[in-house]
Amino acid sequence: MSFFKKLFTGKKKETLDSGLEKSRTNVFQKLARVFTGSRRVDEDLMEELEEALISADVGVDTTMKVLGRLRKRARFEAYMEVEELYGMLREEMAGLFVESDHVATNEAYELPKAEGENPCVIVVVGVNGVGKTTTIGKLAHRFKSQGKSVLLGAADTFRAAAIEQLQVWSERVKVPIIAQHMGADPASVAFDTLQAAISRGSEVVIIDTAGRMHNKRGLMEELTKIRRVMEKIVPGAPHEVLLVLDGSTGQNAVEQAKQFMAATEVTGLVLTKLDGTAKGGVVLAISDQLHIPVRFIGVGEKMEDLQDFHVLEFIDSLLPEKLSDGLASVKES
Repeated sequence: MSFFKKLFTGKKKETLDSGLEKSRTNVFQKLARVFTGSRRVDEDLMEELEEALISADVGVDTTMKVLGRLRKRARFEAYMEVEELYGMLREEMAGLFVESDHVATNEAYELPKAEGENPCVIVVVGVNGVGKTTTIGKLAHRFKSQGKSVLLGAADTFRAAAIEQLQVWSERVKVPIIAQHMGADPASVAFDTLQAAISRGSEVVIIDTAGRMHNKRGLMEELTKIRRVMEKIVPGAPHEVLLVLDGSTGQNAVEQAKQFMAATEVTGLVLTKLDGTAKGGVVLAISDQLHIPVRFIGVGEKMEDLQDFHVLEFIDSLLPEKLSDGLASVKES
C-alpha cells in the first residue's frame, strides 16, 4: 500500500521541504526514542508513539485514528524492524486522509465559478496578526500571474493600519484596490468594490474583513451584512470564505478555527507561518478534525511561497520516505 506519488517537483518541492524543516526536526525528536533497533509491537510501543505524535502537535483525535489503523495492521507481540514499522505509520497516516472526503484534491486550486460574467468573490477572515493581509497579497499575485484581472477591497475599516497594509500590497502586486476611510461601514466598502469590479470587468475580487474576534454575535452580524450586500450585486457571492490561521500557534489554531466556524460559513483554510515554527504537525490535526479543506499553506516569505496544500506531499515532507533521513536531521540539528 503506497499512496505517495510525487505531485511537486523541483523548486516547489524544495521550498516545501525547507519550509517544514523545523517541524520535521521536531517530529523526529519525538519519534527518535520510539524507532530504535528492533521493537516488539505492544501497548508500550503504542503509548510511546501516541505521546510522540501528540507532543508533535498532530492532535489527540488524529493520533488515535492513526494508531487505530496501525493496530489493525501491525503484528502484535512480534518483533519488527523499525524501518518497516515507520513505513506502516507513514502509510496509515496518509490513508487516513486519502479516505476523507473533505481533503483537498491533488489538483491545483481552481477558483469557484461565478454566474455569467460576474467576478469570483473571495472573502478573507481571521484575527489580527495571523498573516491575513500578506495572504491576500500573495493570492492577488497568484491570480494575476494566471492572467486574471484582480481587484482588492479593504473592508477591515476598524484599523487604519489594515487599510494601509493592503494598499502597500496593492502597489507591490500592481492590482487596484477600493478603500474608504477608517471607521467606514465594511458593507459599504464591499458594495463599492463589487460595483467597481463589474464596471471594470474584474475576474477576481478579494475582500479583507475585520481582524478581530470580539464576540461571535458581532462577527456574525457584520459578515452577514457584508454577504447580504454583496449578493445583491453578484448572485451567490461570496463564492469562497477563506479563514487564515497562524500555524505557529499549534493547537490554538484549531480552537480559533472552531470559533470562526461557529460565527460564519467558512469554505476553506489557509495555514501561514509554517516555515518559522516547529508545530507544523497541527496542519494534519486541522485537516482531519475540522472537515473543511485546507486550500493553501505558507512556507516562506516570497510571493510564490503560498502553496497549494496537498496532504500527501505534506506528509511526505514532514515524514521523509526513509526513517534514517529523518533521524539524521535530528542529529544534524
